[in-house]
Amino acid sequence: MSEVLVQVYGLTKHFQDKKRGVVEAVKGISFEAHAGEIFGLLGPNGAGKTTALRMLATILTPTAGTASIGGADIVSNPDGVRRKLGFLSGDTGLYARLTACEMVEYFAMLYDIDAQAAVKRAAELCERLDMGEFWQRRCAKLSTGQRQKVNIARTVVHNPPALILDEPTAGLDVLASRNIVQFIRSAQTDGKCVILSTHDMGEAERLCDRVGIIHNGIIAAVGTKAELFARFNADNLEDVFLRAVGEN
Repeated sequence: MSEVLVQVYGLTKHFQDKKRGVVEAVKGISFEAHAGEIFGLLGPNGAGKTTALRMLATILTPTAGTASIGGADIVSNPDGVRRKLGFLSGDTGLYARLTACEMVEYFAMLYDIDAQAAVKRAAELCERLDMGEFWQRRCAKLSTGQRQKVNIARTVVHNPPALILDEPTAGLDVLASRNIVQFIRSAQTDGKCVILSTHDMGEAERLCDRVGIIHNGIIAAVGTKAELFARFNADNLEDVFLRAVGEN
């Protein structure tokens, strides 16, 4: 078994709503993910996926429970977590006036990479992601697919061992989605731990090694696709999901 890079223990998040009172968005979830693995967090909109991942990324503070990324605790050592983690979402904005090159170099320096090394690392990612055609173009002028490549580059510019991808293909066209899928597979080949949040059953079935099914803030089932198919007497993740959450 490969190294465990992400460990989640009883992670819980409550919000206070003026009309509804206390909203339990995430209810004590636990799971782990390994180096070289694509772990899918599969559930419908509103299931608690994004809240859970924002806690892992130290954007939100848990109400209870904790998690660690590469040995760094999200509550006691958030700076350590950010050094070991890349976070990508489908709606991340870019600074319109910066070029693609400036954007990636800027984020490299935010991770305390010195200016010379930042230029070198950005150039490496430019070549790897085939961004030469628009590398010196302002982000405001980029197409959706080009913008997503820049987002990918800034997510991995500090070469983190773990990646969180929150609905990364939502709203993208076929070509832009293909860029994301290629990135996910190459990250796995590089030995990174990838946590992929999606409500797309087909995407999860194609890409994920193991899947955690989340519904109403609870992990209903976790396992490899083969394990889940056997457990729920199903031959696809859609049926697994419906049976795991008790729907006919």
